[in-house]
Amino acid sequence: MKAILIGVVSSFFFAFTFVLNRAMNLDGGSWIWSASLRYIFMIPFLLMIVGWRGNLRPLMQEMREKPGVWLLWSFVGFGLFYAPLCIAAAYGPGWLIAGTWQITIVAGSLLVPLIDRRQKIPAKGLLMSLIILAGVIVMQLQHAEALSPLQMFFGVVPVLIAAVAYPLGNRKMMAAIQGRLDAYQRVLGMTLASLPLWVVLSGYEWMTSGFPSYGQTVQSLAVALSSGVIATVLFFSATDLARGNVQRLAAVEATQSGEVIFTVLLEMLILQAALPDLGSWIGMLLVIAGMILHSYVSQPRVNRKLKKPLNDSAV
Repeated sequence: MKAILIGVVSSFFFAFTFVLNRAMNLDGGSWIWSASLRYIFMIPFLLMIVGWRGNLRPLMQEMREKPGVWLLWSFVGFGLFYAPLCIAAAYGPGWLIAGTWQITIVAGSLLVPLIDRRQKIPAKGLLMSLIILAGVIVMQLQHAEALSPLQMFFGVVPVLIAAVAYPLGNRKMMAAIQGRLDAYQRVLGMTLASLPLWVVLSGYEWMTSGFPSYGQTVQSLAVALSSGVIATVLFFSATDLARGNVQRLAAVEATQSGEVIFTVLLEMLILQAALPDLGSWIGMLLVIAGMILHSYVSQPRVNRKLKKPLNDSAV
């Protein structure tokens, strides 16, 4: 129960990403500063965490040995993930982006053979993913009436790009390090390796539009702390508590669907946004149901006598 509660709390802090990005855009802030400042602000906090754990030297050694791998997959996993999300924030409310973002579960399933050719697309997981897709479609259709085709395009396509880039970059990076680094080291390493992109983007924005406003700087710092540090640490703690128990671990992962509901509530509280209509609520519930079912069917089958997972060739 403790792991579940921690997972729910982490989804609450993750929700601030969607709400504050939307708030910065409504205040006239640049998506470039929103994206760049988050990762720039994350670095000192992650350095303190990894340094405190005594794991900084192994990370630096690993990055020196494979600089090209770190640069490539960090650009994909962080750059092509967060920049498009910030672009999408200019064209739709946070709850819509948060709901559409759950399609990353579908993308993760489809990318399995690309990441490891020995594995096949999980049929049951993909079937449950169709429920998530149905929920996303319902939300988009309900919202489409108030937006032009151009707004719908830029509100959806960037999120789809992010939903593919995030699992692809992160899983490729995990495969490259082969368990030699923990999650905290990997996040710090990918943040450092993605820094050239954020420096180039922020440099361009500074030359063309000047520095970010005080409000956008503060809100970007809040995103870095809430989503980049607090939510991540809480989620990793919850999964650590559930380690060794596939049912509890699946339940912890399913708590992240709470991002959609928390985003709706936070937007109403912070941005005075209107309550979504009935159709949008139906779409969100489908997304949450799909996430829960996806986690459930992703559990390995267990032989009750042997008390261990069975593979497909077991009899």
